[in-house]
Amino acid sequence: MLDTPLLLAAAFVAGALNAVAGGGSFLTLPALVFTGVPPVVANATGTVALLPGYMAGAWGFREDMAPPPGLSMRAVVLLSLVGGALGAALLLVTPDAVFRKVVPWLLLAATAMFAFGPQLRQWAGSGQHGTSAAKAGLGMLAVAGYGGYFNGGLGILLLALFGLLGQTQLNAMNGMKNLVSALLTAISVLIYAAGGIVQWQQALVMMVAATLGGYGGARVARKLPAPVLRWGIVATGLVMAGLFFWKQ
Repeated sequence: MLDTPLLLAAAFVAGALNAVAGGGSFLTLPALVFTGVPPVVANATGTVALLPGYMAGAWGFREDMAPPPGLSMRAVVLLSLVGGALGAALLLVTPDAVFRKVVPWLLLAATAMFAFGPQLRQWAGSGQHGTSAAKAGLGMLAVAGYGGYFNGGLGILLLALFGLLGQTQLNAMNGMKNLVSALLTAISVLIYAAGGIVQWQQALVMMVAATLGGYGGARVARKLPAPVLRWGIVATGLVMAGLFFWKQ
């Protein structure tokens, strides 16, 4: 009887976190697993639930979007779709037992990326720019593939990649981050659905909650000091990873 309230709360807060700072996957994936959903199905279902938030974010930044140096908008769209599809296909063939063992490590890696996101973006932005189109394309494809397989920490990786490629306008970077996230998540959702690994009842309920959280919850979260919000998300990621290790 507590499953639905737990999923609604997790999706609502996840929507708010993604709208402000990211880290929503730290809540949706564990919530689904703890209610009895197999890990691979939980990962797919949670990704479906968060899709509307990415789409809304991309629309909100539509006037600021600009591709990073070395890539055209067409190339970004194509690589996002191809990478997302490859990552989603890899998830389809990953056994639950294997994914269950990988999840805590993925959560730890995503938490570390989130915790050191500012330093990572600064390092990326301080590198030498003018990366070749081939290297830029490979980087975009790799990050999109990661996002199609496991969504956690995707925003940090995308911002770091755009900084490494020489993009400096934050609004343009955030716009492209949301666009790429929406594209690779959309194609991933189609593949997840074709593979039959989405629990639609939970996904639709969480989708509504995540959308409401992204709109209303973010307004509250924005009033919190940035360090408090960031380290709260880091603490959540560490706790969730620890719980997964403990369950093993």
